[in-house]
Amino acid sequence: MTTPVINSFESVLSRQPFIVRRQVRWSDCDPAGLVYTGKFSEYVLSTINLFYVELAQGSYGAWIKALEVDTPCKGLEFSFHGALRPDDEFQTRCTVTTIRTHSYDIQLEASQADGRRVFSARFSPVCIRRDERIRAPIPVALRQRLESFA
Repeated sequence: MTTPVINSFESVLSRQPFIVRRQVRWSDCDPAGLVYTGKFSEYVLSTINLFYVELAQGSYGAWIKALEVDTPCKGLEFSFHGALRPDDEFQTRCTVTTIRTHSYDIQLEASQADGRRVFSARFSPVCIRRDERIRAPIPVALRQRLESFA
């Protein structure tokens, strides 16, 4: 486990299992002091970007380019369990739940330190060939890394 950087709004707490800590900023909230619904997708995408760096063990962009595929999102699903306010902290855990031929699912579960659930999300990317922009089988190297987080 790594120690979060002080004054950072987001940091990786654990690499295995993969857990990200985030603090809500005032600008994430509406005038009533609750996080805007749309901000939750930003939280998920930011966490996924950090997860991808871990998958690649470095630059995800360079690694995935070398595998000759891209991994755009084909689906994103949410369930909301609680509200967040400015300065609230929460942790999001990523688990690879399903690996198919061309696509896979990453389940994200967010909760506060006291165990109160905040949201659940499923992020579903699909592999596409970089040259023809058509779906492609998940490359072996990517599949192996995904399996290590299943």
